[in-house]
Amino acid sequence: MDFTTRDSNKQLYTIDDMKQAMQNRIQSFAFVISVCLAVCFSFVFVSNLGQDELPFDRCDIELEGRINPNDAPIESLIRLPGLGIGRAGAIVAYRENINGKKATSPAFQNCDDLQKIKGIGPKTVQNISEWLKFD
Repeated sequence: MDFTTRDSNKQLYTIDDMKQAMQNRIQSFAFVISVCLAVCFSFVFVSNLGQDELPFDRCDIELEGRINPNDAPIESLIRLPGLGIGRAGAIVAYRENINGKKATSPAFQNCDDLQKIKGIGPKTVQNISEWLKFD
């Protein structure tokens, strides 16, 4: 015995069809609720961002003194603003290459000499000049 019902368009629906339609509505409702919850949690996360700042959220450079690029290790050079490991490594490689050829004078006499390094231009030199010293 198969139970059927008619809708306003005079179409026949079985109980299985009605169960499937109800299941689809429940799944759609659950999806909408989960998306709403995700949006709410995202909003809460973004609105709390910056209120409880962790030490690594904002990294201000705190150097104990100025750095001499003629003898500073790569670890010190990395801490300069705008210099990553690649540029710091290039400074050390350039310095070692120059010092190997003529050890009588330093590789860098002033800030502008750093522009000889690929990837370091006037803007980078301007940003790091306050952190450098040349002895």
